[in-house]
Amino acid sequence: MKISASRADGFVRTPDGAMRAILVYGPDGGLARERADRLAVHVAGDLKDPFRVAELTPASLKEDPARLADEAAALALTGGRRVVLLRDAGDGVTPVLERFLSQPVGDALVVVEAGELNSRSSLRKLFEGADNAAAIACYADDAASLAGLIREELSAAGLTADQDATAYLVAHLGGDRRLTRAELTKLILFMGEEGGRVGLTDASACVGDGAALSLDDLALAVADGDQKAVQRLLDRLTGAQPITVLRAVARHFQRLHLTAGLVSRGKSIDQAVGALKPPVIFKVADRFKRQVGHWPADRLGRALDMLIDAETTCKTTGMPAQAVAARALMQIARAAAPPRSRGR
Repeated sequence: MKISASRADGFVRTPDGAMRAILVYGPDGGLARERADRLAVHVAGDLKDPFRVAELTPASLKEDPARLADEAAALALTGGRRVVLLRDAGDGVTPVLERFLSQPVGDALVVVEAGELNSRSSLRKLFEGADNAAAIACYADDAASLAGLIREELSAAGLTADQDATAYLVAHLGGDRRLTRAELTKLILFMGEEGGRVGLTDASACVGDGAALSLDDLALAVADGDQKAVQRLLDRLTGAQPITVLRAVARHFQRLHLTAGLVSRGKSIDQAVGALKPPVIFKVADRFKRQVGHWPADRLGRALDMLIDAETTCKTTGMPAQAVAARALMQIARAAAPPRSRGR
């Protein structure tokens, strides 16, 4: 069974009792871990309970494929249903899980946590097609869900954030749910126990992840057509996932495209930029407006197509993903540069 994104959180809170195994996977490893742990806690109550939670690895199943069924059939000495957690799974464990799902034993819930799996993945196909299993994709928060998460976490600590602070946090968080929560916890501790309002100065002083800042700079440099800056920033981001890099730039171009569309329908540039949610951070607002003026809507559409094609190539071919992403970004930057500077 394939669980849609709109149903994912509700399913994790109250999983279908008919499911014998649940796969959580995707590029947001923090969200995958969070959901896997929540599913386990829902059944076992405590992840640290050795009588009700067994944690396996692909290596342990390779050595002893029968161990999955043995753990699923085991009875908890303290009573209650057990959970079998399989971390860092990949297609190599598909045969073991296929045998288990065809003839499940015991009543334990098997929770499988994996990284990004493309549509051809045998593990993903198994869980999406089984009647007694479910697959939940875990993708990075979009701007709306991230803003909601920020409000939720800050509100629980008696804090609110002003508009610029929220925009800053949305721009600099969101690549990984676990890291996002950690950064928000750091901000809450920074603000102290008295509550109050988080301003831009507070947010930027506390949440300043270098990789996130570099991704913002990269997106701006690509839209500026500054090829030297693009190369310099790509060198700085050598450890970043190419998909994450491409999506960060795509988000910037989507906002440019939306703004250009509003301008074409009669809004002034200030009105169009002011309508964006989350708002453009004031420090780069003038630069953003210049980029809107430089990029016609049709060229923005072509740039977005190139970014989507690059992401697809990264996921579906054996080509080096970093090289694919870098080539696409440089091509877009060249398209942005004034004619006399192209080819330099």
